[in-house]
Amino acid sequence: MLAHPVTADPVFEFAADVRAGLTQPDQKELPSKYLYDSVGSALFEAISVLPEYGLTRADERLLRRHSDDIVERLPVPLVVAELGSGSGKKTRWILEALSRRQATSYCPIEISPAALAMCRRELGDIDSISIVGFEREYLDGLLEVAAQRQDGEHLLVLFLGSTIGNFDRPADVRFLQEVRRILRAGDALLLGTDLVKSIPQLLDAYDDPLGITAAFNLNLLARINRELDADFDLRQFQHVARFNHSSGSMEMHLRSKRKQMVVIPQAELSVTFREGETIWTESSHKYSPGELTQIGEQAGFRREAQWIDQEWPFAENLLIAD
Repeated sequence: MLAHPVTADPVFEFAADVRAGLTQPDQKELPSKYLYDSVGSALFEAISVLPEYGLTRADERLLRRHSDDIVERLPVPLVVAELGSGSGKKTRWILEALSRRQATSYCPIEISPAALAMCRRELGDIDSISIVGFEREYLDGLLEVAAQRQDGEHLLVLFLGSTIGNFDRPADVRFLQEVRRILRAGDALLLGTDLVKSIPQLLDAYDDPLGITAAFNLNLLARINRELDADFDLRQFQHVARFNHSSGSMEMHLRSKRKQMVVIPQAELSVTFREGETIWTESSHKYSPGELTQIGEQAGFRREAQWIDQEWPFAENLLIAD
């Protein structure tokens, strides 16, 4: 697998985002994409098999059961671009179904080189699939894939898991609109979305008794220490998961256990935390099935089909660019 690397300095960009997020006047925050370095990606793989966290298994069940139906609804020839492939494990079902129809170029788009390497190991054995990885932000990578496709080739964009739920409302619609601008009419988007479920079930999923989700969240501070020479004392921060009723989202925060100051030299920043003050690290919106049709239409797509897992309410949505 070839990998097209990021051209900007990733440490400089990381430092700039940390500085911007931790100097917010009301709520300190850090972009959730930075949770997924090599350690974070490995921890998330562990989270995905926890009994309390059914999302990944629901995603995989739908793709396994319906991959042939999904593929039959798509035009050929086809190029596949995946936004945030992770290890690529759940993508196997789609690619194997495609490989029975045609030779296909698969382009995972990831900011994590470790994730791209895992993807290559996971999917490199599928016949008739060529893998070209892009170490890019989502939209930058998608622009590059779209620019390289041949005349007559259609594009299938995979945005699996529940990553769209990490966007605030209405940033999810704006992001999908940006994706639509890159696509041509008739191109497709397969969008994974977590659905509304009971709050106790969600709290168990985002604050598991083994503490793996807490380690995943706290690793973001450890990453800032490693890469930006900061002096976060991880023992003085606590993982917090809570449901935001107004937005319909699960939120992850890191709460300061005491008043403290943290120095982050590479970000040219010293930041003070009050006791009980939090850093907001991730949101995950939970959709209703009907809401997904609405946001797709607002972004310039029509819904071709929707498949819902009943064991852990989750939906795969096949959207076609109008």
